[in-house]
Amino acid sequence: MNGQTLVPLDQLLGAVGQEVGVSDWILIDQARIDAFAACTEDDQFIHIDPIRAADTPFGGTIAHGFLTMSLLSQMSYQATPLIEGVAMGLNYGFDKLRFLQPVKSGSRVRGRFKLMSAEDKGGGRWLIKHEVTVEVEGSDKPALIAEWLGMQILG
Repeated sequence: MNGQTLVPLDQLLGAVGQEVGVSDWILIDQARIDAFAACTEDDQFIHIDPIRAADTPFGGTIAHGFLTMSLLSQMSYQATPLIEGVAMGLNYGFDKLRFLQPVKSGSRVRGRFKLMSAEDKGGGRWLIKHEVTVEVEGSDKPALIAEWLGMQILG
């Protein structure tokens, strides 16, 4: 399942409150920003027009907040463990999501995951909550923080 580490349930439960992984760095270049703008039809100039964006307080184009958020899936595949016997995982949403600073074109980001809880929902379903911080390389301030929910379904 995307190369994620499989761990016994008791090991996952023992990791509640701890950092469980950090993803690789991901480049947010203008080509990625432009592709995201095209597929979401969000073509605001601060994302796709380097000349106009240069005259803003950002000094250049920035990634869409939702682009940064959408990379959480890839980051999670690299950084978070799954319960042994998992048949599938589902995105269950967010309890909290905040965009704290823009990601400038050409920056690299990565996700840092802390396991907040693992709740037995019955029927082989486990609701997993991670606190995730998306770091911007070279910056002390993260791009976003979130409390992200995922459902792991054992099969």
